[in-house]
Amino acid sequence: MAVFEASDIVEVAIRIEENGANFYRYAVQIAGKEEVKTLFRRLADEEMKHQQTFTEILAGMDPSIPPEGYDGEYAAYLHSYVDNRLVFKMEVLAGELAKIRDEASAFDFAIRRELDSILYYREIREFLPADRREEIDRIIAEEKAHFKRLSEMRKRLGC
Repeated sequence: MAVFEASDIVEVAIRIEENGANFYRYAVQIAGKEEVKTLFRRLADEEMKHQQTFTEILAGMDPSIPPEGYDGEYAAYLHSYVDNRLVFKMEVLAGELAKIRDEASAFDFAIRRELDSILYYREIREFLPADRREEIDRIIAEEKAHFKRLSEMRKRLGC
């Protein structure tokens, strides 16, 4: 069984953020209300900042050293979670995006993906260099804020 290396889990995080930014840019195009467009634009910008943070973390890592304490069972869990739960494969993302035709479906998709991101980042946090965990905690807090803003606006607009 292949074991994740720390660099692998950070590369997945980079793809999550890249796809999140791409989704929010797409969502701007289908949103009807200006306040929704503004929210989606802001979230796309924030996802790009997260992508940059993960890119910087990756650049500072030694890609050949597996994270300390990694066992095969946990690696299998992460593989399964990434393969089955996160949208970063282009064909899966394209299929998901094809279903989004209005603000309500865009909110639903975005809320699910923000929750998925939070869970993934919590899971990988301990496998990242200790000096970078504060950055991960900040990103988790920002993803929680995204979830809250999306949920509140969806409820307020009655989507």
